Amino acid sequence: MPSIESLNPDMPLFARTGINLASAGLGAQALSTSDEFFAPLERLLQDSAPIFIEGKFDDHGKWMDGWETRRRRDGGHDHGVIKLAAAGRILGFDVDTSHFTGNYAPACKIEACSQPTGDLADASWVTILPHRPLGANAHHYFKCDSFESWTHLRLNIYPDGGVARLRVFGVPELDPMQNGEEIDLVSSLNGGRILALSDAHYGDFTRLLAPGRGINMGDGWETRRRREPGYDWMILALGARGRIGRAVVDTAHFKGNFPHRCSIQAADMQNFGDGLTDALIADSMFWKHLLPEVFLSADALHDYVAELADIGPLTHIRFNIFPDGGVSRLRLFGRPE
Repeated sequence: MPSIESLNPDMPLFARTGINLASAGLGAQALSTSDEFFAPLERLLQDSAPIFIEGKFDDHGKWMDGWETRRRRDGGHDHGVIKLAAAGRILGFDVDTSHFTGNYAPACKIEACSQPTGDLADASWVTILPHRPLGANAHHYFKCDSFESWTHLRLNIYPDGGVARLRVFGVPELDPMQNGEEIDLVSSLNGGRILALSDAHYGDFTRLLAPGRGINMGDGWETRRRREPGYDWMILALGARGRIGRAVVDTAHFKGNFPHRCSIQAADMQNFGDGLTDALIADSMFWKHLLPEVFLSADALHDYVAELADIGPLTHIRFNIFPDGGVSRLRLFGRPE
């Protein structure tokens, strides 16, 4: 019964519990850069782990999976500006120089601004990570002590070089204008988080809460073929406490491997806090059913409204699939309370 923490034991807590606000898959964008001669800034935001392809070159030189600038000769430094997938408080960073050995950036600094309109012409940039040294071919985790909400970041590298990935772990800020309106309470962009799961052998389980529909069979949660009694499950924390009035289970691209059935259990754990314990996992088996067992079909959207029970405001859910298989997306629409 692994928790997300146990799946990534070497990561600091903020990287295991925060949502990557710099994820291209969630909508983060590369806006501008001082230079991207060898490799474009947009690769910095890719969700996949960086790779190295021996002997691959393009017109500018060795192909690198990340952002890489040319060698500076003017005494300055390079920078790149990104728009976060959602406004939010930042808990920490992973500045990843994987595969950059003789060409990595030796130091970095990160600035932030809050510009909901997207107009950066008069933005006031604030340093939220002072100068930090970087090394070759490694993850560099840095805690962020800022408590404000930010929409854009400027990554400065000194003086030049390459960074494979930038992960910005944080907590999305719910739009105050949405108060009382129906939203997807489990969406990553609204703060929904995966806390624990039985198995995640295939695909990328974090994409279960991403916007849009899956692009292929690897863009979702898929478990191994179960050869023993039982079923697979996942425990999730909603982004906000609320009542759920509609559930959508999407098996896009899962044709010969979709779950036979699914169900959703739920509970109001508002006094539980933000952690995860073995007791919570055990307790989830006895939560009330929001959605009773229903049959699923291949490569389809399954929309449930009348089938849902009214069990009051909720903070956590347990998504069960029987006996195993793959699900592309899960949506739980409701009103924050």
